[in-house]
Amino acid sequence: MTKDQVAASLKEIGTILELNGENPFKCRAYLNAARTLETSPTDLAELVRTNRLGELPGIGDALREKITTLVTTGKLPYLDELRTSIPSGLLPLLDLPGLGPKKLRALREKLKIESLEALTQACQDGRLASLDGFGEKTATNLLDSIQRRATYRKLHRLGTALPAAQSLLTHLRACPAVHQAEIAGSLRRGKEIVKDLDLIASSNKPKEVMKVFVSAPNVEKVVAHGETKSSVILTGGIPCDLRVVPPEAWPTALAHFTGSKEHNIALRQRAIDQGLHLSEWGLLKGKSKTPLKLKDEKDLHQALGLSFIPPELREDSGEVAAAEKNELPDLLTRDQIRGCLHNHTLASDGQDTLATMAQAAAELGLDWLGIADHSKSSFQANGLDAQRLEKQIEEIGVLNSKKPKCTLLSGTECDILKGGKLDFPDSLLQELDYVVASVHSGFTSDEKEMTDRIIRAIENEHVTCLGHPTGRLLLEREAYPLNIPKILEAAAANGTWIELNANPWRLDLDWRWWHKARDLGVLCCINPDAHKTSHLRFLDFGVTLARKGWLRPHDVINTRTLAQLRKLL
Repeated sequence: MTKDQVAASLKEIGTILELNGENPFKCRAYLNAARTLETSPTDLAELVRTNRLGELPGIGDALREKITTLVTTGKLPYLDELRTSIPSGLLPLLDLPGLGPKKLRALREKLKIESLEALTQACQDGRLASLDGFGEKTATNLLDSIQRRATYRKLHRLGTALPAAQSLLTHLRACPAVHQAEIAGSLRRGKEIVKDLDLIASSNKPKEVMKVFVSAPNVEKVVAHGETKSSVILTGGIPCDLRVVPPEAWPTALAHFTGSKEHNIALRQRAIDQGLHLSEWGLLKGKSKTPLKLKDEKDLHQALGLSFIPPELREDSGEVAAAEKNELPDLLTRDQIRGCLHNHTLASDGQDTLATMAQAAAELGLDWLGIADHSKSSFQANGLDAQRLEKQIEEIGVLNSKKPKCTLLSGTECDILKGGKLDFPDSLLQELDYVVASVHSGFTSDEKEMTDRIIRAIENEHVTCLGHPTGRLLLEREAYPLNIPKILEAAAANGTWIELNANPWRLDLDWRWWHKARDLGVLCCINPDAHKTSHLRFLDFGVTLARKGWLRPHDVINTRTLAQLRKLL
């Protein structure tokens, strides 16, 4: 097991013990141990191998034995026994916002609630609202969360869907019978949420391709197995379709199954206006039954009198008209990214040291990396107080004096408190290279209050960038009410950057607003919000969504050299 998996197992043990009414100190010991592992810079496997687990604070003999078993075997009989001590429907209830182990234990003891169905009934019939510590508002909020879960159950985030599709695509491309294969559908267009996956392949031997597809390692269930179309369910519950077309139909079929539906309608109408007929099988001229010879989608668009339209833009939002006039933007690409600003270390709730983060960034080809650990009001994230932040500024200076491949910048993710006040005084903020200001509490404010609160922060001369502007967590928490046009106008007026938080749970600000932001002159800052080195790769998702928002390299501050960035700052 990896360090993250071991930490997750320890958290699960602590949670189950709490649900079973165990001694609070015992429960806390497991939760604290999980936190210790997450924030330890030392390789866990190495600690186990050298019998040095005891060097970590709070890891006694019993915990050392369990962690060793998890690392070496991937299993723990004690955890398996604990799982059988509670109903299978109980733990999933903890995923509902506002329902922690303590409250869930009370519901279990007083109302015998052990499943989602029982919880729903108790919220509806008034029993939950009548309990001390709950009330009508809690019941309403829980019902809303349950409804959202039902709505979201069949949807999947980009961060989950894309790796699954890429794995399957690699498997398909290894098949000798496949001429070409590609991801299609909303995933190819870079949508942040997808219902299913669409793959398309060209081949003269479709049966061979389908055999490879349905037997892929990550296929959990075969729903339908045809000669040119098959449907499967992948590990994790994601539905996936594969269509196989003749090689000559590849360009039009890829375009058709990429979509969007509205974009396809616009292309077909354009073809009709030019005396052509467009379908997934080809582009026909007049009454001819022989499709025009096309090598790829660029040829298709050229035949329609258009410049090539990147998949991310195919949402019928003006891309066809722009392509006709050869006015499509030169979109941002991943290789133009030189750095990012919003990243965490183990000083707050990250899992790696400053030096480790800098090294990982250098290995990804980044020239500069901003460190923005949480401020003190984010106590749940071990936020830094003024003294700890001052110390971190000094540590960054020492590391930079060694001329690393990736230069570190000192920053903070400073909480925007109620009324727009910042969590640190201006005297401290001015010592930093930059400031990311974010909302982490008070999500129930109305639109005007939240908008005014954020604008006040934007107007602070020390605030460089507004972090995850709407606070959404995809498929989990809706954005708080916000007048986004006013926020963008305030950012433009004050020269404040807006973050495109590239964490696949956020992808915030939403791509639908970036065209307007760009036209107002607001600069975008793509940030992975990395809490460990692997999270730096979230930049890829950010670039995809920036492209979908029509952003060009100069619209995104991440494309600047270190010297250019310092001048902007």
